[in-house]
Order: sequence, then C-alpha cells, then structure tokens
Amino acid sequence: MLEEIQPRPKILIIYTGGTIGMIENPTTKALQPFDFSHLIDNVPKINLLDYDIDNIQFNPPIDSANMAPSHWSDIAAAIEDNYDKFDGFVVLHGTDTMAFSASALSFMLENLHKPVIITGSQLPIGEVRTDGEENLITALQVAAACDPSGEPMVQEVAILFENYLWRGNRSTKMSADNFNAFKSNNYPALAKIGLGIHFNEESLYRMPTKRPLKVRYNMDPNVMFLDLNPGITESTLRYLLNVPDIKGIVLRTFGAGNAPTDDWFTRAIRDAVERGIVIMNVTQCVNGGVNNKMYDTGNCLTRAGVISGRDITSEAAITKMMYLFGMGLPSESVKKYLTYSLCGEVTI
Repeated sequence: MLEEIQPRPKILIIYTGGTIGMIENPTTKALQPFDFSHLIDNVPKINLLDYDIDNIQFNPPIDSANMAPSHWSDIAAAIEDNYDKFDGFVVLHGTDTMAFSASALSFMLENLHKPVIITGSQLPIGEVRTDGEENLITALQVAAACDPSGEPMVQEVAILFENYLWRGNRSTKMSADNFNAFKSNNYPALAKIGLGIHFNEESLYRMPTKRPLKVRYNMDPNVMFLDLNPGITESTLRYLLNVPDIKGIVLRTFGAGNAPTDDWFTRAIRDAVERGIVIMNVTQCVNGGVNNKMYDTGNCLTRAGVISGRDITSEAAITKMMYLFGMGLPSESVKKYLTYSLCGEVTI
C-alpha cells in the first residue's frame, strides 16, 4: 500500500516593518528594509523547511511606534483575502507595539481557526548574532504544525519570541534589550522552544464550534489610558476624564486595583460614568490582577460604576474597548462584554 503523500504546508508571511526586516546598507551602513521577495536569499535555511511560502509586505514598512488601527485593518485584510489559500500566517512586526497588534487582531479575527504567529527581533536579520533568523524559522514551523487529526495545532493569534510561544492577547513586552522580550504573566506559555517545539496543549485556545472567519475592521480609537500616581489632583483627574469624544478609559490603578478613597476622587469617577464613559480598572502590576473586594480602596471604584479588568493586560484592555465600541455598541453593552472572555484574553 502506497503511503499517502502529505501536501506541503502553505504559509503566508506578512511583513509590516520592524527590526527583523532590516539590513545594513553596505555604502551608508544605515539600516534599511530589505525586499522580502528575496527572503530566501537572506535566510537560505528556509529552503530546508520544504514549505510553500509566499509574502506580502507593507509599502512602505511601518515602524511599530507608528502602528495604528488602520494598519491592523491592513493585516486583517491580508489574512481574510488569503485565508482559504494558506494553512497559516506569520506576521513580522516591530516589537514596541507588537502586544497591542496581537491583542487587536485576536478580537478582529472572529472565529479564527488557523495560526496567526506574530514575531520580530531585537537585532536585524542581517546581523551575525541576529535573533531574527531563529524567530522567523520557528514561527514558520509553528504556523505549519498540525495535531494528529490534521487540524492546526495553533488556532489563535500568538507571539513567538526566542524560547516561547505566548497567547497574543495575554502578552506584554517586558524587555527592551533581551532576546526573550515578551512574557505572558497571567497565562502559561502555549509552547516552549528548545531542541524541539513542545506545545502545552491544555493552554491552546479552541472555539467550541468551527465557524467561518469574520473580520471586524472597525476599531474605535476614542479610548485612552489614565494612569494613577500618588498626588494626582482633582483638577488633573477631571481634565483627563473630560477629554472630548472619549468613550472609554482604561484606568491603571495600584496593586490589586486600588485607588484613592477621597470623596473628590470617587465623585469625579462617578460623574464620568454617569455621563456614559466606560471605565475599566486594570492594575499597573505586571503579575496578578484586579481584586476589587480585597480592599475598600478597590471596592470604591466598583461602587462608582467601574468595571473590573481582572487579570487582563493593558494592551488587551484598550484594544478590546476599541473593538467593542467599533461595533457600534452602546455603553451598557460594552460594559457587559468587557466582563466576558471573548477569545481567552481574561480569566473569568
């Protein structure tokens, strides 16, 4: 009996910009994006994977500090347009806002059933010591991985960096100069990369039922962070709570979700909530989450109408608000859905 020949995995690389796609100009010595149509020439090891690989690149490439919701839509559109043609997608992205993009795409790509692996590097791919080559090759392998039934092993948006694969909407950039730049502080790694790729199958996201991909392109940018600091004044707080056109605020509080209990503080917060502004309480700490019943300093925010963000990351909180308001939902509906886990972004 002839052994069935498995088709070669088909992977689409979407290059948005960032350090990974840079190469040194031999004349000026300045870093500049290289043409990803010549990717194999720059990373010849890709040939060893025996995959069918195609690429799309932003023109011009975007520094991730300039990444905006319109660029998230461009990435989502590239995935939607090619969803049925490829088995998986690798997005090359600058590190500075990678966690924001990963979180946003996790909400925008509803019913995702294929891997969207976001990676980048701390050093350009043309450098001798680059982490970019290893990250790119491993991301391609993760995007091509299947379980014993032939289904994609990863069926969500994830960040691949150095030794770990993290859920995208649980990730935060933790270091500006270490190769292991990202971490998910409140959710386990999806995979550990060593001599092999070892998936933590219990942590991988699965939809209850397989449904067609639906892309939500509208992300409402009329949201913002408000970070508390000791000594914040009433005039400053009220000024920030009255920014024109703001619909939602991610309030970054102390410890387990604590804030001042002064009457002027809770009154200002309550006034904003009563005007229809949605306020979500997220801790400034990198580990743990909001426990609004632990101290009265947290409970006062709940009494003022603030939503608990539990253990959600700041990046996921702000993009989740953009997504919900982008659907045209009224404030009360946004509040309701902020308390749900839509795609594994928060522990309920």
